[in-house]
Amino acid sequence: MKGFDPRFRDFPDYILGITREIWEDRGIATLHHYYAPDIVVRSPGSVVVGNQGVIAATMATLAEFPDRKLFGEDVIWSGTPEDGMLSSHRILSTATHLGDGIYGRASGRKLCYRIIADCHAIDNQINDEWLIRDQGAIVRQMGIDARDFARDLIAREGGAEACIRPLTPATDRPGPYTGTGNDNEWGQRYADLLTRIMSADMAAIPAEYDRACQLEHPGGVTGHGRDAADRFWMSLRAAFPDAAFTVHHRIGRDDPKMPPRAALRWSLSGRNTGWGAFGRPTGAEIYLLGLSHAEFGPWGLRREYVLFDETAIWKQILLQTGEV
Repeated sequence: MKGFDPRFRDFPDYILGITREIWEDRGIATLHHYYAPDIVVRSPGSVVVGNQGVIAATMATLAEFPDRKLFGEDVIWSGTPEDGMLSSHRILSTATHLGDGIYGRASGRKLCYRIIADCHAIDNQINDEWLIRDQGAIVRQMGIDARDFARDLIAREGGAEACIRPLTPATDRPGPYTGTGNDNEWGQRYADLLTRIMSADMAAIPAEYDRACQLEHPGGVTGHGRDAADRFWMSLRAAFPDAAFTVHHRIGRDDPKMPPRAALRWSLSGRNTGWGAFGRPTGAEIYLLGLSHAEFGPWGLRREYVLFDETAIWKQILLQTGEV
């Protein structure tokens, strides 16, 4: 890979290798090398600009979860070393809550949850990132309701006027990466499938999903079969029936020893005007960032991994309804 350390045999090896080096091997200082000084890291809960903020957040997480492991399940990527590459890295993380922090006093609870990180890299350095942790799964395993966590977070951050604002188009910051992925058929197929579903064509699910599909959804929820897919997507769309659905980035790949697969970054932007995944309609204006992976087999979509941050949606709702 031109411009990258020769010890990495390919881009997935680079992403998996530096993730382990930073988190598990405690090479936090290597972030000065692997991350650009002015990197933009967007998560649903906030936008962080600059490597110093990334280092501080990494140390805070490891202080709270010192035994955290990050198991890289897949890296779906596009681009070239010369022009820059975008990785969509899906991680299964385990950790024990051994330190005080954002999730409260150390509880000793053991956690298991997923993360997807979209990272742009060129010349051995990451300079743009979109990151979603399954906060709903984390707080539920802590014994906390996602809405209650969001309300408490607002209070701990100084109240409605002073608290950190979630990611929205208004709080976003431009970064160097402006690509939209690649034109591989599997990325296009998955993007078309979600577009049909978000356009209320729910018949797309029995037409495109394998009858025995495995589904990994926000909140650490595992489902199986087309009915589970229908319930998840129907409930989400019903909560925001008029919100604009946009696919911002799509990647498809055919790799040896792997099923055809796809990675999407997408959003819903609009009002919470329906009964659905977030309960009673509030009319709140929300921005929901989603990252999802899909694997395809001979009978359609066979595995799907979808992440968004429920607590960030609740934070937006609570800030607008005044129920804090």
